[in-house]
Amino acid sequence: MRMACSIPTTDTICAIATAPGEAAIGVVRLSGPEAIAAADRLLRLASGRPLKALDDRRVAFGHAVDPGDGCVIDEVLVTVMRAPTSYTREDVVELSCHGGSHVLKRIVGALLSPPVRLAQPGEFTRRAFLNGRIDLAQAEAVMDVIRAQSDAGARAAVAQLRGGLSAEIRTLQERLVRLLVEVEASIDFSEEGLEFLPREALGLSVDEALREVRRLLATADRGRIVREGASVVIAGRPNVGKSSLLNVLLRENRAIVTPIPGTTRDTIEEIADLGGIAVRLSDTAGVRQTSNPIEVEGIRRTRDAVEGADVVLAVFDGSEPLAEDDRVLVAEMKGRPVIAVSNKADLVQRLEVDAISGALGGAKIQRVSTLTRRGIDTLTNQIVDRLGGGVAAKEGTFVIKLRHVEALKCAEASLAQLGETLAARGPRECIALDLRGAVDALGEILGTVTTDDVLNEIFSKFCIGK
Repeated sequence: MRMACSIPTTDTICAIATAPGEAAIGVVRLSGPEAIAAADRLLRLASGRPLKALDDRRVAFGHAVDPGDGCVIDEVLVTVMRAPTSYTREDVVELSCHGGSHVLKRIVGALLSPPVRLAQPGEFTRRAFLNGRIDLAQAEAVMDVIRAQSDAGARAAVAQLRGGLSAEIRTLQERLVRLLVEVEASIDFSEEGLEFLPREALGLSVDEALREVRRLLATADRGRIVREGASVVIAGRPNVGKSSLLNVLLRENRAIVTPIPGTTRDTIEEIADLGGIAVRLSDTAGVRQTSNPIEVEGIRRTRDAVEGADVVLAVFDGSEPLAEDDRVLVAEMKGRPVIAVSNKADLVQRLEVDAISGALGGAKIQRVSTLTRRGIDTLTNQIVDRLGGGVAAKEGTFVIKLRHVEALKCAEASLAQLGETLAARGPRECIALDLRGAVDALGEILGTVTTDDVLNEIFSKFCIGK
């Protein structure tokens, strides 16, 4: 069951809900039993009515007046959202004023007197979770929506916020709970001859649940890419056009391009939106035999970048035959998620593409020209496809949090152990124990089974005011 929260949840909290800095509008938010009364002490509505008489979700104009000296702080628009239909399921008041930091701080300062205190990071969303408006997976999705760097990431976060993943987890958990109830009932009432669910039928249900857990786990890599973005590393020997390719994909002159080999001696990284996916493009030092200590270090970093890449663009000069450094690169690319790129397609072609393709297991070589942009759109589509973009760009359920992955792995282990227990004709007590392990693991995702430490870790990553 959900553990008690160490942070008080019966008092009234207040915070600036908009980002720091100057803006046209800033928002101050209150939530709690004294939210309306506290705001009313600060406000003078143009209508002359008290705030408690304001209709729910209707905007009213007025002024924020410092209760200490009676001076007007700012003009405000105020909205009241009463429990239980607000974001936190408590009384909520939002004051929209001018977005200067001084004005916002003065308003918050005027509100902060007992029983109103400053909200902690993520406390509004934490209350929404504790009050049952959203589950823990949905609460985590709030920050993913805020931090989304691409269309695909935003869509995945919104789908989770709307309960897409939660619905699948909850359905699976409910099926396992029904099985657990039958097993535990047969243990509790064994002397009364209660018929036990046949092991064969239980085994089929467990196998089905295990397949479902593994299906969700299989989306984790794609979900990580959708949420966090992908790493695409551009590798190749010097002067094949790696920096030019980076610039073309970014549509800006980010990297220095010269005819002098070895210009790039360190890894250059930039974020690009390719097909709705946030991609971290890395231009790396050219791979070649060298005794220059700076280049040696750059090449070492290139190999480290390639090691952790989701996709490697192995770039070759299509106007020249394969060089020995090219052959070294091809050898290092075997078994990696590589797209071979033959650059300088605007020149006479001399590259042995069949040799590269054969060495890479029949991989197709994409010809491009960074000068004329020939083949760049096709290459972009290939990158997106390799990253699962054809699916990631659509709405769907993805496991996008490491915490969820770990919980699903625990559920998988419990269900796998349950299968072995059933196969070995193990006792019902062991069957119940394995089922309980899977149910609890899924409950950790939804927040029905969690601890204060987990909640503190999750909500500490939120901004104050959310």
